[in-house]
Amino acid sequence: MNSTFTKILTIILGLGLVFFGLSKLVHFSFMPTHIYSGAAAIFIDSLSNTGYLFKFVGILEIFIGVLLIINKWIPFALLLLAPITVNILLFHLFLDTPGLITALIITVVNAVLIYKHWKVYKPLFI
Repeated sequence: MNSTFTKILTIILGLGLVFFGLSKLVHFSFMPTHIYSGAAAIFIDSLSNTGYLFKFVGILEIFIGVLLIINKWIPFALLLLAPITVNILLFHLFLDTPGLITALIITVVNAVLIYKHWKVYKPLFI
């Protein structure tokens, strides 16, 4: 469960979550702005217009990322990340296919880490 491979994946995922969570709260001038079109633009605009959803998801991503980086409550963090990961994957699968590779990477890394901690989740399915 605590192999070097697992630790590296956990830290990389954590750093990515902190970075992308912060990018939802603060605009980084060095990051290119992705322009969505069609249904993806309508969906993103709707989420943005709520006034709270992007901020909430950003804060949640930062929280999960920090937990992963400091190696605390990893199974809990991965469980919190699962629905976010599914939404990222489905958004890019159906609305914004250019980002699909990144979404697949996040999904695979989250799935591998959940698998590595499966002993913790197993009692949930008994």
